[in-house]
Amino acid sequence: MASALWCTCGIAGAQSGSRKGQPLASPLSSLERRISGPAPQLQKVEACTKRYRVSGRQILRVQAGSVPAPTSYLSELQETAAYISKRGRGILASDESNATTGKRLAGIGAENTETNRRDWRELLYTAPGLGQYISGAIMFEETLYQSCADGTPFVDVLRKQGIVPGIKVDTGLSVLPGTDGETATQGLDNLGARCAEYYKQGARFAKWRAVLKIGEGCPSSMAILENAHGLARYAQISQENGLVPIVEPEVTLGPGDYGIEETAYWSERVYSHVFRLLNEYDIALDGILLKPNMCLPGLDAPNASPKEVARWTVQTMQRTVPAAVPGIHFLSGGMSEEEATLNLQALQEECPNSPWSLTFSYGRALQSATLKTWGGKAENKDAAQDILVKLAKANSEAQQGKFQGPHPAPGGERILQALRFGGAGKS
Repeated sequence: MASALWCTCGIAGAQSGSRKGQPLASPLSSLERRISGPAPQLQKVEACTKRYRVSGRQILRVQAGSVPAPTSYLSELQETAAYISKRGRGILASDESNATTGKRLAGIGAENTETNRRDWRELLYTAPGLGQYISGAIMFEETLYQSCADGTPFVDVLRKQGIVPGIKVDTGLSVLPGTDGETATQGLDNLGARCAEYYKQGARFAKWRAVLKIGEGCPSSMAILENAHGLARYAQISQENGLVPIVEPEVTLGPGDYGIEETAYWSERVYSHVFRLLNEYDIALDGILLKPNMCLPGLDAPNASPKEVARWTVQTMQRTVPAAVPGIHFLSGGMSEEEATLNLQALQEECPNSPWSLTFSYGRALQSATLKTWGGKAENKDAAQDILVKLAKANSEAQQGKFQGPHPAPGGERILQALRFGGAGKS
């Protein structure tokens, strides 16, 4: 007898259009993957469709050959995800759009030109020793195809450091009609073809950011479901083309005096929906990375201690994230450099035997002090690279629960980060 899976698919006649002696409508779309209670005597109902009735329920016998075949890239996806999630390593998020990068450059008095953007990313990627602490770098599309001033492609520079090149594949946010400014993420159109080209260029993982906000009536069910679907469909396309998907459902740090408990509640709700959809789309969970927010109170509420942040964040992860996921790479969001490091350290203390690597995927928390130190001047490049490596080392130590200070960029305040709407992904 061929091997088979046994699944329940609802009470006989419960689905629209189903009658005794006729097949149920689209049974595979509503499988409940569990059977409760002791195995009762099976009474065969329909031999041709291999359904059985058990105490008023329909049992569907799924032939092994009908189970979806895994992507041909599965072993590579698993190896890449495991490598990026190594303990003591994290991700450098340097995927800011050209417009966002221009605002950062304006802050140091530099023009938003391709050369200046190239010089800034070259400073980051060529920092001596960065690969000891960073295992992956997320790039913007322009950056993926750029080279250093001497002609060496950025992809090769990163590989030489032991850093896996990654690529941001979403194209920004759009407002969901009928909501209070809630958003959905764009970029599914032609995503498969783009991912195939990114893979050829050397990228081995991708990132897609979904943003949900806390407020009066937010996040709504519409926003949660829309963003969970977008993340799942993106992850499916990404894996089919050899790229490890970073799944980023960000319950964003925003204005308001809501407490950390409310952030934890909504984060748990969002993540549970996301993983439900990832499973529906047959995503290989050991070939993805998760990039969530830490649980923080609103910007108008008193700040929480690292211990409190860790307690609520770990509880949320334990309730929603399967152990198959190799790495949870927290975003720094609006946290200061020092706060991001101290909270990361507290996570290790709260959950020392975590099934996942509780690590980082930081942008601002690695770049802000580095950019200020550089100031757009060639003579400051070495000093800027030194502060970048020190920040990466501090977070590497925090990921291992070994950070003792002092912090390379002490102090700082939380900020409200602007959201990027629309665009073709190139500006």
